[in-house]
Amino acid sequence: MPAHLGAQEEFGKVTDNPKAVTQSFRPAWRKYMGKGINNIAEHLAPLMVRIPLGLIFMAHGSQKLLGLFGGQGLTGTMKTFEEKLGIPPIFTLLAIIAEFGGGFGILAGFLCRLSATGISAVLLVAIYKVHWINGFFLNTASGVGHGHGIEYNIALLGMSLYLLVAGGGQWCLDRLIFR
Repeated sequence: MPAHLGAQEEFGKVTDNPKAVTQSFRPAWRKYMGKGINNIAEHLAPLMVRIPLGLIFMAHGSQKLLGLFGGQGLTGTMKTFEEKLGIPPIFTLLAIIAEFGGGFGILAGFLCRLSATGISAVLLVAIYKVHWINGFFLNTASGVGHGHGIEYNIALLGMSLYLLVAGGGQWCLDRLIFR
């Protein structure tokens, strides 16, 4: 039957029932769009959290360990942490390992949950020892004598806790090694 006389065409099939076309179209839309987007999000979400978090902590860890990016290096960091923050050298060393090694682990997806645990611990100590007294917000004006608040650390902590719970996702070394 021609389309102008009431027939509906769906992907080459002709039917006289207009409701059949809309009913068969809706599940097809949900089937391909809904699951496709969720499937992509499930695969990409951990990777999109891992890349920035891993890069941030590798950079901060390299400041403390290697003295890169204007950092003090290992001996300077040990001295500063002990004198100004009251953190013993063994815990400073563990924090440096957690930042640099954990940043690499998160970036590569290698021992991702362990790396996220170390980074979470470092962030909680940083919030308590350094940033809590400065309030919530970052010091965007770079005012002298006023450090950054806990805002940025909470965002990083949330990313780290996500990886601790969810793991590194589909594209990580953990999936290849620990099958």
